[in-house]
Amino acid sequence: MLSSAIVKQRAREIGFDACGIAPATDLPELAALATWLDRGYAGEMVYMHKSAETRGDIRRFLPGARSVIVTATLYNTGNTLSPERQRPAGTVRVARYARGDDYHLVLAERLHLLLEWMREQQAEPFEAAAFVDKHHVQERVYARHAGLGWLAKNTCLINPELGSWLLLAGIATDLPLEPDAPRLDQCGDCTLCLDACPTGALVDARLLDATKCISYLTIELESPVPETQREAIGDHLFGCDICQTVCPWNLAAPVTTDAAWLPRVGRDGASAAALWQRTDQELHTFVRGSSMTHTSLARLRRNLAIVIGNSGDASLGVVLDHPGHGVRNAAHSADAPIVRDAVAWAKTRLGKSER
Repeated sequence: MLSSAIVKQRAREIGFDACGIAPATDLPELAALATWLDRGYAGEMVYMHKSAETRGDIRRFLPGARSVIVTATLYNTGNTLSPERQRPAGTVRVARYARGDDYHLVLAERLHLLLEWMREQQAEPFEAAAFVDKHHVQERVYARHAGLGWLAKNTCLINPELGSWLLLAGIATDLPLEPDAPRLDQCGDCTLCLDACPTGALVDARLLDATKCISYLTIELESPVPETQREAIGDHLFGCDICQTVCPWNLAAPVTTDAAWLPRVGRDGASAAALWQRTDQELHTFVRGSSMTHTSLARLRRNLAIVIGNSGDASLGVVLDHPGHGVRNAAHSADAPIVRDAVAWAKTRLGKSER
């Protein structure tokens, strides 16, 4: 018979940095999603509305679920360049979780190994279903009730030993595993994350307006980025780490040596102009195997144009006239309306900086 202790031990052996068990019951934090959606904070993420009912109760994700095995994986590899705020103008910033391999694939494979092992250990058949981000589960809520940390003011889960550079995933099952106790909130009076957010996306403690978040603007948003928010994007090509970088719990956060999360050469700190001049195929090669494949090339080009526009280097205005070398075709991402809009804005902005 499987026990919580042996499942958690095996999870760590497979490569997860922490593991806990939460009950598959009505948890108070789950209900907050409906209010969040009603306020319009999901923006263009229509899938959040479509999956809201399932996200509200994991027993809709797996009927008969009794326990939720939640895993946390440290992806912090430290700063691979000069200090985060002292980078050369015109270089791009990529969120730490996207600098290595695609976590969806890595974690799914590790969960598969854990589930296979569980079935070998358990004589009687049981129902189970794994989830990794794209599935309709509120991972952070279950992580809190699995004793992996507390829900912080920046809406991330903070583990007192590991910090918040954590990828959450897990397995819902109808096995009656012993749950862990939730952790106490230790944010205290600190508001560094709220104060540091350049777009004001953290409208209150533990309340994120995604429509203002740089991660949403650079990844999820299919429309043009609102002009009032483009300057605040700065040099972010994909995602944002600001609210985690300033968190005191991450000042001495451990660094992983897991090869899956080690930054691929040139993926962070690359020249925006050099990336802009790559063909679509070359851009695809740049993001291949990473989480950046979960957004379109058109959105990446839109973001590159904004980064170039924010660089203050007027000479880059000419570069924007040459998106990608070689033969252009009708499907070239630079021809997308959102890209042309961003290029026009960037040229205007660079023109003003030249005067």
